[in-house]
Amino acid sequence: MTPQKNHNMKKKLLFTACLLTGLLFINAGLNKFFNYLPMPEEMPEASLKLFSAMIQISWLMPLVGIAEITGGILFIIPRYRALGVLILTPVMAGILLTHISADPGGWIMPTLMALVMTWSVIEQRRQYLQLIGR
Repeated sequence: MTPQKNHNMKKKLLFTACLLTGLLFINAGLNKFFNYLPMPEEMPEASLKLFSAMIQISWLMPLVGIAEITGGILFIIPRYRALGVLILTPVMAGILLTHISADPGGWIMPTLMALVMTWSVIEQRRQYLQLIGR
């Protein structure tokens, strides 16, 4: 495979991974407003306590939903992907920490999403270096 074909294949693979990850974030964000995904029937008690606490803070879930929708859309568009990552990183950190502390069984999908985001950061590292003056 020539270097150019390899580069094109890598770009297509990254775009597809970012598209799927972005759509997952958009779906999660929309669900915070429209509640169309059913809650799992059995959830660990720690998860139930955590979600109850988050719901008590009335502005938190809409804020996270807006961040997920906005970040997900930006993450899909290659030109704005770096900005999407910046918006989604705190949300992703919260998702990972929630699964580590309250629901260890559900860590696979968030970990894959975090890996796609990390891959995107590595591929666009020049854009991030500009933010810190390098």
